[in-house]
Amino acid sequence: MSKQIEFYYDFGSPYTYLAYHRLPVIAARHGAEIIWKPVLLGGIFQATGNHSPAEIPLKAIHSQLDLRRWADRFGVSFTMNPYFPINTLTLMRGATGMQLRGKKEFDAYNAAIFSAMFEQPKNLNDPAQLAAVLAAAGFEAADFMAMVGNPEIKELLKKNTEQAVQRQIFGVPSFFVGEEFYWGQDRLDFVEEALEKSA
Repeated sequence: MSKQIEFYYDFGSPYTYLAYHRLPVIAARHGAEIIWKPVLLGGIFQATGNHSPAEIPLKAIHSQLDLRRWADRFGVSFTMNPYFPINTLTLMRGATGMQLRGKKEFDAYNAAIFSAMFEQPKNLNDPAQLAAVLAAAGFEAADFMAMVGNPEIKELLKKNTEQAVQRQIFGVPSFFVGEEFYWGQDRLDFVEEALEKSA
């Protein structure tokens, strides 16, 4: 495929969850490949001075309604996680490691974690609940913990996050089509327009 969409994501963002469901539809329509970029949103916030909408009371209230509107627009099942916010460091190291293992493992892991975040919410800060989610998806919890403790995996996630900041990303979901940058699931129409114009 000559067309590509770079997708910077973190499981902790409900708007990224919506984009996770919508982006493959757009990519398939244009014969485009999604280049998945796991990053640590907390690290991006720290580096850029940005903050979660959940930290701003009125914005947090509005976001609840806004998320439901977008879920309805995209035809996606959505339930706000009552344990939000969840520390995603381990989860994103998991995504980084699974990506190295191959597409099958990576896709299964993404599906399981996004579902446990915003479809059938679990407290993924709880090691027992995370282990249950992993087991249901066919992963061994002990093997997973060994993987996320691997220094090479830790460093790769750190590099992905640093690269995101260098590319002036300040939040997720973020997308690149070529050198054009788009932020937010509500900019996916622009992503699609860029794909239509690209060679």
